[in-house]
Order: sequence, then C-alpha cells, then structure tokens
Amino acid sequence: MTMLPENAVAALNKDYLERFSNEAFRTLSRAPSGEIVEILQDLPLMKSIDLWDHLHPDVVENVIDKIPEGLLREFFMRSEPVSASRTLSRLQKEKQHFCMGLLSAEKQSEIRQLLEYPENSAGRLMDSRFLVFRSDTPTKFAHRKIRDKKPRFSKQIFLVDENEIPERMIEIQDLALAAPDDILGDFARPLPAVAFMTTTRDEVIDLFSKHKITDLPVVDNEKRILGVIRYDSLVDAVREEASIDIQTMVGASKDESALSSAGLVVRKRLPWLQINLLTAFLAAAVVGLFENLIAQFTALAVLLPVVAGQSGNTGAQALAVTMRGLALHEIGTSQWKRVMSKEIKASLVNGFAVALTTAIAVFLWSNSYGLALVITISMVIAMIAAAISGVFIPILLRKLGQDPAQSSSIILTTVTDVTGFFAFLGIATVLSGML
Repeated sequence: MTMLPENAVAALNKDYLERFSNEAFRTLSRAPSGEIVEILQDLPLMKSIDLWDHLHPDVVENVIDKIPEGLLREFFMRSEPVSASRTLSRLQKEKQHFCMGLLSAEKQSEIRQLLEYPENSAGRLMDSRFLVFRSDTPTKFAHRKIRDKKPRFSKQIFLVDENEIPERMIEIQDLALAAPDDILGDFARPLPAVAFMTTTRDEVIDLFSKHKITDLPVVDNEKRILGVIRYDSLVDAVREEASIDIQTMVGASKDESALSSAGLVVRKRLPWLQINLLTAFLAAAVVGLFENLIAQFTALAVLLPVVAGQSGNTGAQALAVTMRGLALHEIGTSQWKRVMSKEIKASLVNGFAVALTTAIAVFLWSNSYGLALVITISMVIAMIAAAISGVFIPILLRKLGQDPAQSSSIILTTVTDVTGFFAFLGIATVLSGML
C-alpha cells in the first residue's frame, strides 16, 4: 500500500508532461532541485531524457551533482550532440570536464567539435554564463534569480521562448524599477539584432555600431541562444588584436609576449629579419645605380635619409589609418579608390608644405638652387608614392585573403625607400647641370 501514492504521483507527472509539456517544462524549471531530480528518476527513461533536454542550463548546473552518474551518462549519451554541447557550454569548467568524462570517446569528439568555434567568430567572443527568462516570468522571480546567481554585470536581459530562442530584451534599469508582481513581457522591447556563432568579429562590430547596443545574443543554427557578447569584451578583443597587429606589422610573431623565451623570439623573428635584409639590399642596389653621381655630388648622400624618412612617415600614416579602417570595418576593399584619392590629396598638400621647408633649409646649407629644386620635386613624388603604397598594400593583402597586418610595414619600407631613392637620384641626374 505504501507504493500506491508514489505510483500515483509518477503517473500524474507522466500524464502532465505528455498533455501539457510546455507548461510542465516551465513549472519544473522553477521547482527545487531535489524535486527535479526525483521526477527525472521516476519517469520512464525516454520521457526523462526529453525533459532533461528542455531544462534550462542554469537548472542543469544545480541538479547535476544530485543525479546518479549512470543516469547522467544516459542523458548526455542519448541527447543530440547539439543539445548536449549547448548544455555543456553553459556549465562551469569542472562540471563540464566531469560530464565529458562520463561519455564515450566518439561522443566526446562530436561534442568537442561543436564547442570549438572558428577564430575571430562570435562563438569565440561570447560569454556562455548569462541569464535569460521567459516572457511570463514575474519580476520578483527575476530579481531573486539575479541576486542568487550574481551574473556578470549586464545592461540588458533577454527573454526567450520555450525553445530558448531569444525574442525580446529588457533594459536592466527597467527591471530594477518594475513592481514585484509585474510580468517581464509587459515591459520588454523588441530585440534589435542577434549574431550567429559563426558571425565574424567585423560583422559583430557592425551590429554593435548600427544598433547602439551593449549586449548581443549569440545563437546557433536553430536560433537558440548560446551566449552573449558584451561590448566591453568586444573592445578588449579589438584592443588585443590591435596590439597583435602592431607586432606583425614589423615582423614579430603574434605568439610573442614580453616574457617569451629567447628561442621562440629567434624562431619567429629571424625569417622576417632575413627578408628585411634582402629588401635593404634592393634599396642599396637602387643607390648603387647612381654611384658616380653621388661621388660627384656628395651632398646627395647627405640628403638621401631626409627623403626616405619623410616618405616613410607618410606611408606609415596612410598604412595605420587604412588598417584601422579595415579592422573596424569602416571601409571595405571596394572603397580603395575613395581612400586612395583622399590620401593622394593629403600627401600632395603635405608634400609641398614639407618640401618648401626642406628646400629653404637645403638652400641655406648648400647655397644651391639646383639642389633645393631636386629635393623639392623628389620629396613631393616620394610622399605621394608612399601614401599610395600605404593604402594599396593592406587592401591588396585583404583582397587576396591574407592578413593585412602581416609584416606590411616591412613591405611598405621597401617600397618607400626604393621609390624615394630612385625619385631623388633620378631627378638629380636629370637636373645635374644645375647642381
């Protein structure tokens, strides 16, 4: 007789789950963890697995420690890999490793593939620890959940349907000011945007910029929420990428840090130093073509670094601005003509201004109108060529599917040196009668 009440409760639970499944899932998610575990153990295995797949990851994390290992293994082994990976991604690392240890090698491999997102994708940028609510949730329940979980600070809370698909959002200040008996759906706002797990970082930046949001939900192919990208995390990622770009521009590896071993530094830098040496010989070869002219007019050798230095600075400025535009998705490769036109106009004005100052200084130093004219013309040409190179190099690399930051500074230095030396010495050859 003592078993009859338990059997009756189990039968009622089973009937309730079959006839009112959505309402049952919502009700169960708010039940104490002990009751959830009892119901999972009392139901037939396939019904229990179906219920398990619908539990919110926050609820799963609370009950995992109370479920027998055998039953837990069945849950994850029989669940679809996508569903299992979604649940595991939201667990703390130690619980995630524990659950993975219960699975077969084949199942572990399937889930790990789903948990590994592409480099620079929304999946890599998202925070998998977050809180979501249903539209019919009372405000007092949301307040209590936030106090209990103490999630990372967020300015926006997302509302999902029974399939964990984000529908609307609530500003945190609106939630704080709401009455305890208010329903979240009553003061929710439309969801401006979502990102898929494979959305690129550049596209994520576009979404933040376009919609002026502080939190962006990330969804899988079934549009179920996987995580949230927070604006401050995105800024940190962009800042880190920018620091990496600074290193790769000059031939240092992105894997290096200030405390890296000397062996790693040598392996990563030496190949680019050798390439830089070859480019230096190329610039020297250009100078060598005018060896006799330099021997005749030694003042040319003195002024060579002036032309190379100014053109190098001009190219570096154009390169930095263009790379920033590409990194922040302000420009695309199709806009190269517009960017190029702007840089040519700026370098033309800057070139004449700097060349005029240089010409005056050269004339006062050498008392030679010819030498002042040579450096004026060559400096304008060299600075325009450097500006063109600073725009063209990163855009061409991006067009070819390469990283525009990868040692672009070394390429630019070669172009500006060769162009500057050839322009200066070539014009000096033409106007040698005035020197």
